Amino acid sequence: MQIGEDPAALPQTYAKLLNDAISGRPRDMTVCLHLCRGNFAGAWIAEGGYDPIADLLFNAIDVDGYFLEYDTARSGSFAPLRFLPKGKVAVLGLVTTKSGALESADDLKRRVDEASRYAPLEQLALSPQCGFSSGIGGQAMSVEQEIAKLRLVVSVARDVWGEA
Repeated sequence: MQIGEDPAALPQTYAKLLNDAISGRPRDMTVCLHLCRGNFAGAWIAEGGYDPIADLLFNAIDVDGYFLEYDTARSGSFAPLRFLPKGKVAVLGLVTTKSGALESADDLKRRVDEASRYAPLEQLALSPQCGFSSGIGGQAMSVEQEIAKLRLVVSVARDVWGEA
């Protein structure tokens, strides 16, 4: 179905809309953007790396940070982080919320190290890739599994960045 939109122009259109929406925010308000690929009942709706939009995403949208999903290979490489300007933070969503299986702390540290080849470690952070529930019928994960994943994030973050 044709709706009259130019797909090549949409990223600039969306960047302008986002910037307009937050243009009146207080100076001390931190605004971050989550790029969601879908997470309903463990399913997803988008794949591919951030490469096609990385420069625009990191440099044309006036937010302070980005929550990026990097829990599977469908997210692409960390190379787009090379466009992250000073003063902005990329939160690496390396811990999946689509499965209760616990990731390896060593694997997470290795991936953070890999990402730090493209953006300075002090501009990186760690989190789950998305929320633990995407609504009714979302991925069933026990509270204990969710707590274990959050503890893992905290433990790895302390090992990588030290105490806050």
